[in-house]
Amino acid sequence: MMPLGFSPRWLGVLWLVCLTVGACSGPTDLARTQSGAASVEAPLYRIGPNDTLEIVVWRQPDLQTTVTVRPDGRITVPLIDDLRAADKTPTELAKDLEEELSAFVRDPLVTVIVTGFSGTFQQQVRVVGAAVNPAAIPYRANMTLLDAMIAVGGLAETAAGDRATLVRVVDGEQKSFRVRLDDLLREGRISANVSMLPGDILIIPERLF
Repeated sequence: MMPLGFSPRWLGVLWLVCLTVGACSGPTDLARTQSGAASVEAPLYRIGPNDTLEIVVWRQPDLQTTVTVRPDGRITVPLIDDLRAADKTPTELAKDLEEELSAFVRDPLVTVIVTGFSGTFQQQVRVVGAAVNPAAIPYRANMTLLDAMIAVGGLAETAAGDRATLVRVVDGEQKSFRVRLDDLLREGRISANVSMLPGDILIIPERLF
């Protein structure tokens, strides 16, 4: 799926985040706090509006279907008129479907596969500021800083990449970390690559001329 479009409302988000970051001490270099890009464990994926789901019921081919989660977070499938899907893991939704289908099918066994990802608001990564295409993008398992920058087309010509800041909630507290985008993208230093987490906000300032 293509990255979600960048809206002007993110300028307000950027302004508020910058105020918070500015009130704190200098950001920690995130690359130095991680032993490797795969060292951060992300939470289980939760279904969001506009996700595409493939629903398979074992030995019941007539009940197999592909649905898109509606903006209200609900889905409609054969024999079940309306069921909330958003904010559930695929396993949780499968269990709920089994319970609903048990009124019509003996011992149903359901598998839910997410084939098109959008994610909940909390499970997106937002890149704001001096990127080619600033955007909110769906989080992917094992996503790194490099993956996020590829998704938004890289740095804008005016970007001050090594002054970029990543804002993340850690143990319920908002913290800011320095990330070195120039080192990563323009000099190819893999040591500057770090893991991303759902809900991360990457702020890329412009150079001061």
